[in-house]
Amino acid sequence: MRRLWLVALILVAIVATSCAAQPAAPPAAIAAGQGQPAAASGTIQITGAGGTFPDPLYSRWFHDYAAIDPSVQFNYQAIGSGAGIQQITAKTVDFGGSDAILTADQQSAAPGLLMVPTVAGAVVIAYNVQDANGQDIPSGLKLTPAVIAGIYLGKITQWNDPQIAALNPSVRLPDHGIVVAHRSDGSGTTFIFTSYLSQISADWKSQVGASTSVSWPVGLGGKGNAGVAGIIKQQPDGIGYIELAYAMQNKIPYAVLQNQAGKFVEATVASTTAASNALAADMPANMGQLLVNAPGDDSYPIAGYTFLLIYQDSKDCAKAQKIAEFVRWAMNQGDQDATDLYYAPLGAAAKKAVLDRLQTLTCQGKPVLSK
Repeated sequence: MRRLWLVALILVAIVATSCAAQPAAPPAAIAAGQGQPAAASGTIQITGAGGTFPDPLYSRWFHDYAAIDPSVQFNYQAIGSGAGIQQITAKTVDFGGSDAILTADQQSAAPGLLMVPTVAGAVVIAYNVQDANGQDIPSGLKLTPAVIAGIYLGKITQWNDPQIAALNPSVRLPDHGIVVAHRSDGSGTTFIFTSYLSQISADWKSQVGASTSVSWPVGLGGKGNAGVAGIIKQQPDGIGYIELAYAMQNKIPYAVLQNQAGKFVEATVASTTAASNALAADMPANMGQLLVNAPGDDSYPIAGYTFLLIYQDSKDCAKAQKIAEFVRWAMNQGDQDATDLYYAPLGAAAKKAVLDRLQTLTCQGKPVLSK
């Protein structure tokens, strides 16, 4: 009997030790059924969907804003501007994200939907090519509007084409075919890029045009900015258009482009801001403005605003207020995050226009924000 009692004590000790060695799962993980913390009870969940262009910045902003207002949790799906417009039009999300300006048909399908610019960004022509000596060509390859249009029209097909070689006499360009990459999904980045091509190339305008989705004359398609960046990195001799942040994050070289003034300009926050400032006086009432091919020596030529798509009048007052408060915070406190990630904050005039627009938002006819 004494022996059985000792065995029982030993077994109890072993079980206790084993349990102590395993850390207890936090209550939030148990509630969520996984390792990620669950949203706090009573948290307002706000969902959005849209362009991949601003995704790096929105992710940072939502993370930082959680410390400012823990009562709200934002969830943004970077699925492309075209899909984002569809979802906010169908009201299956609380806000949309688009780098494309809404068309008349899209506005008719979603009465009261507003375009609110948050930042401007640059679209770069990124590449992955080695020179004739087998060395990677770094950022700085010069390209003109005619060359960019020629590549995407399928008229310039070799890296050592005389037009590219004449612009870059110090680079021994290889006798390799150019592998062109473009977006396969409906994309605001595509809208910006094809709007640029339509302005600088009559052939492109008449044959292809500007839209979130076009019939590409040549190239391989990738989903999202990340998909195009992946093609460029994986395909020797690849070239494609991606948002500047994706090129920087993936360490992909990109070209210096000739602008409207004839100057070769690198894509930077400063040159994107210069493009925005050059056109600030022409901002339309609906705030849907293109920044491509902007005048001025310092203007980067392929730039655009990215927009939040929100309704003028909402049905859910709590969500409407939280969205408006977040945008107000981003206008007042979000510039450092933007510049850290290579986006250009709005200028003073554009910010004032956004803040004034927020004051017009209503929920069931009543103002969302207090003065």
